[in-house]
Amino acid sequence: MQLTSAAIQILPMNADDKEVVRIVDEAIAFIKSFGLNTTVGPFETTVEGDYDTIMKIISEVTRISLKAGADEIMTYIKICAKAEGNVMTIDEKTKKHI
Repeated sequence: MQLTSAAIQILPMNADDKEVVRIVDEAIAFIKSFGLNTTVGPFETTVEGDYDTIMKIISEVTRISLKAGADEIMTYIKICAKAEGNVMTIDEKTKKHI
């Protein structure tokens, strides 16, 4: 399938800053374990790859965060996909700003 991208934000609720960072770090490690092009930002992690793999990541990342010790998680997802062809890559969108 064509290149798809998703922005994933995990927000542990009712946790102090250190615990939030620890849980989010575990979510990011899970996302990165797929070996896809990934960019970590201050509010979300953007990942690009084939649609099915992106959906697998999305379906598991909240569960992984809860297993990491969060009592409650808010998960925010943005998905960019096209019926035909590829979406713009992370580099195409951000390279001029680096």
